[in-house]
Amino acid sequence: MAEKFNPVKVGFAAAILALALPLAVAARAAGCGGADQAALAWLDRMSRSLHQVSYHGVVTLQRGEDMQVMQVSHAVDGENSFEQLTQLTGQGAQVERTDHPLHCVHPGHRLLQLGAELKAGNCGIAEHYRFRVDEGERIAGRKAVRIRIEPRDMYRFGYVMELDRETGLLLKTQTVGRGDKVLEKFQFASLSYEHQPPVAAEVDVVHRARHPNPSVPEHMPGSWSIDWVPTGFTYTDAPESGAGRRTYTDGLAVFSVFLEELGREIRPGEGVVRSGGTTSYTRGMELTGKPVLVTVIGEVPVNTARMVADSVGWER
Repeated sequence: MAEKFNPVKVGFAAAILALALPLAVAARAAGCGGADQAALAWLDRMSRSLHQVSYHGVVTLQRGEDMQVMQVSHAVDGENSFEQLTQLTGQGAQVERTDHPLHCVHPGHRLLQLGAELKAGNCGIAEHYRFRVDEGERIAGRKAVRIRIEPRDMYRFGYVMELDRETGLLLKTQTVGRGDKVLEKFQFASLSYEHQPPVAAEVDVVHRARHPNPSVPEHMPGSWSIDWVPTGFTYTDAPESGAGRRTYTDGLAVFSVFLEELGREIRPGEGVVRSGGTTSYTRGMELTGKPVLVTVIGEVPVNTARMVADSVGWER
């Protein structure tokens, strides 16, 4: 059965993504129009900071009029890393990931490692986004450099990122929609690089991040399929045979598609929930005479989610 939309979990997922964005971008970008070499070099430095820098602090996540305050901790210990994100306002929830190997390479890493792509004559993610470096502002007492990331098509959002000039750590990120509207803003309010654990906060719920299982084959005979995703998005995992979930990323944006077979008839229709830069699009339909519920959740515009849902079908 497909996992239900949970705004708290989606909000934490977005926050974890913002802090642990697995960018690994080579500085060499000759021949790729709009690929600012300085911007790519800074993003590469940000990627390396995730494996080298321990920190803790307080961050804010703003979506429209709603703002959440969270405590974050990231520790690098030998060959592993540890992350913890605790909500300080509203529900006392916590997300944590422990003993994550530093050498682990996720699909997002591979998509954003442009070195091999450029040598092969390809532009990788620079084919779908334009990058530019600007002077940044001061965030949490740290001087920053600003990276503007603009989509080359209508199927994805843009981003504005501010990185610590000294360490390369991501200090602030904004998700930008049509008309340069800021959909979501995530930034540090306070930050320390000192090696000391954060003050424990009271929590009601703990979500432990699970590691994807890479050993399951991508193709599952007799299952459902998705016939269209925007160019540049790659299938990332297959949790279990027969599971009702598919996840895709282009290296910056991530979305998941859920399919739930229903034991009753359903009236065709759609529903949309938007929370900042996250879209939850649900559609009831019939596939080969069977009533199903298709849900697309992720950091993409509504029209992109709708087109992905429309392409869902049973494999023949």
